[in-house]
Amino acid sequence: MRYDAGEIITAMITPFKENYEVDYEALEKLINHLIENGSDAILVAGTTGECPTLSHEEEWDILKFVIKTVNGRVKVIMGTGSNSTATAVMASKKAEEIGADALLTVVPYYNKPNQRGMIAHFSAIAEAVKLPIILYNIPGRTGVNMLPVTVAELAKKYKNIVAVKQSNGDLDLISEMKLLCPEDFTIYSGDDSLTLPMLSLGAGGVISVASHVVGLEMKEMITLFKNGKNEEALSIHKQLFPIFKKLFMCPSPAPVKDILTKMGIIKNVLRLPLVNMTEDEKKEFYSVADKYIK
Repeated sequence: MRYDAGEIITAMITPFKENYEVDYEALEKLINHLIENGSDAILVAGTTGECPTLSHEEEWDILKFVIKTVNGRVKVIMGTGSNSTATAVMASKKAEEIGADALLTVVPYYNKPNQRGMIAHFSAIAEAVKLPIILYNIPGRTGVNMLPVTVAELAKKYKNIVAVKQSNGDLDLISEMKLLCPEDFTIYSGDDSLTLPMLSLGAGGVISVASHVVGLEMKEMITLFKNGKNEEALSIHKQLFPIFKKLFMCPSPAPVKDILTKMGIIKNVLRLPLVNMTEDEKKEFYSVADKYIK
């Protein structure tokens, strides 16, 4: 049976106070904003959530708070990836214990395993938990590409490996996955600007950053496409394309945190090594982004 986390999973930022502690008041406001603006699921502690700078204790506390605040309104997915298989297994088991609905687990980064290593890594996670698992392939951050044949082998072997977040601009890989993977296996776009092209190849939705800002517009675009209104969907894609690109003009989540601050939802605080945009960068960013602020 196809796992349905919805069409828009927001890779949620983590709000911080000026002293760099997690800002739970802003987090509550942000969660409600996302639910009201088209998010079908919230991803906790992804890259956009600055997970490399969160301690495990902070991640568990955030997950508990999000589950309590969401209160069943949308699904809650936990990022539990690591380049240590033992750590990824530990984190996945802890997220299951706390009550996450599903897991997102990234291809191990920095140590750059081959395809056999990836299969062994994800097999260990899948055998340790019962939760649905979304694989995450992002060669630009990990240094290695998980091949469609590897995704298919894992999807066929483990019933709880149910989806992949694909952040690789090669759309032929999506076609290969659709040919090789089980019919009920879900592919999510990992790039906002590729959502519509990937939908045309059979993707189920997007794990998004832009949905912090234009979630309802993205939801309309996806709905139009799925109802066969391709020209109308393309029109929205073209309207949103500039903000899709500008949100990544600086290391993410700096741009999205800046615009959420301007919207009055969070404080504009990042943990090092990420830094805020310069005034010149803000000028360039808001020359496009201003018209998307509600």
